[in-house]
Amino acid sequence: MRNVNQVLERKGRAVWTIQATQTVYEALEVLAAKDIGALLVCEGERAVGMFSERDYARQVILKGKASKDTLVREVMSTPIIFARPEQKLEECMALMTERRIRHLPVEDNGRVVGMISIGDVVKAILEEKQFVIEQLEGYIATGGWAELTATTFVERT
Repeated sequence: MRNVNQVLERKGRAVWTIQATQTVYEALEVLAAKDIGALLVCEGERAVGMFSERDYARQVILKGKASKDTLVREVMSTPIIFARPEQKLEECMALMTERRIRHLPVEDNGRVVGMISIGDVVKAILEEKQFVIEQLEGYIATGGWAELTATTFVERT
């Protein structure tokens, strides 16, 4: 079962941030330029919230606010819900589903060390399930012999 750290090792640990005093328009520019869906909101070096496309839709557009006149701090989501590097992906998926969020910054010893999205989690879980399916198909197709690794075989009893 994969954990958050394994996903970060593969996708990278970049975390894009925006200052709480910047405008929503500036946040949208970063989201578009980086092709991402959420930003960690900071006051100086301290993380204070999350800003996502969903926040923009619900807190700016639907409330008739102007993105160039609205500060990120006015519409960001709080409190921040963090994942831990050793946390299992299934736990993250359950947390994201329960809280209806799509992004989790990853915290390790008080520092943000990455961010994962629901897409990252689903992709990793599906890859893991596909590997198991391929192993089982191989086992069935060979009449009970299945190659588990390059040098390990298991015999059906």
